[in-house]
Amino acid sequence: MDSADDLRLAFDTSDLAADLALAYFESGVAATLKADGTPVTEADRAVERSIRETLSTARPQDALLGEELGRVGESDRVWIIDPIDGTSFFSRGDPNWRVHLALEVAGRTELAVVTAPALRRCWWATRGGGSFESSWPRGQGESRRLAVSTTSTLAEAQLDALDDASRARLPPSVARTPAGALPLVELVRGETDAFLVEGYHVWDHAPWILLVEEAGGCFTDRTGGNAGDRGGGLYSNADLHSRLLTVLQYPARPRSR
Repeated sequence: MDSADDLRLAFDTSDLAADLALAYFESGVAATLKADGTPVTEADRAVERSIRETLSTARPQDALLGEELGRVGESDRVWIIDPIDGTSFFSRGDPNWRVHLALEVAGRTELAVVTAPALRRCWWATRGGGSFESSWPRGQGESRRLAVSTTSTLAEAQLDALDDASRARLPPSVARTPAGALPLVELVRGETDAFLVEGYHVWDHAPWILLVEEAGGCFTDRTGGNAGDRGGGLYSNADLHSRLLTVLQYPARPRSR
């Protein structure tokens, strides 16, 4: 399958999903709790169904894996879906929620599109093609290529983590940047240097791993690899990554063959 065709499909699918999600957001929806204690709204399920319908029509042989509706199909090409990442934001009228879509081929993420329709922003990456940010809907302004920071010493670094427990594991002498609503956006823009997020699922991480790597940064999961289904890990710029892994006592990353 041509990667340019896949990216066009990802854009079209994400745009349709973003329009639908934005309509729900503007009308307002209430959240309920799923069995695992996380929030969900009728919009989450409707948006995921929309994404699945579009992808199934265009790529009937591909597998689908989504937060709300699970996995369908067996293929080495898997579309990973988070219809509304940040449901708690969404349900209380905060615009800092996103639609996540990533394509994994033979176990490696090859493209990622993250859309924040209420913020009118979009981020995307392709394997070997770089990471980018633009206004949304796309085409209404210029896109720019993203690059992580070049901070090379911990003394100058700006770091943060998902929660207090993870934050306490960072080097005690390093400045903390209060995490904004979109800390990984700050990282790929080069505004911060590292973010530790030890939690969540593959649909939360898959697009951001590729976006960070294609912006020149690194991701390591808690087992020393860089998979999105291992409960999160460390995102950082390349210059600080190995030192932070040592501080966190993560296993060494396997060497590439």
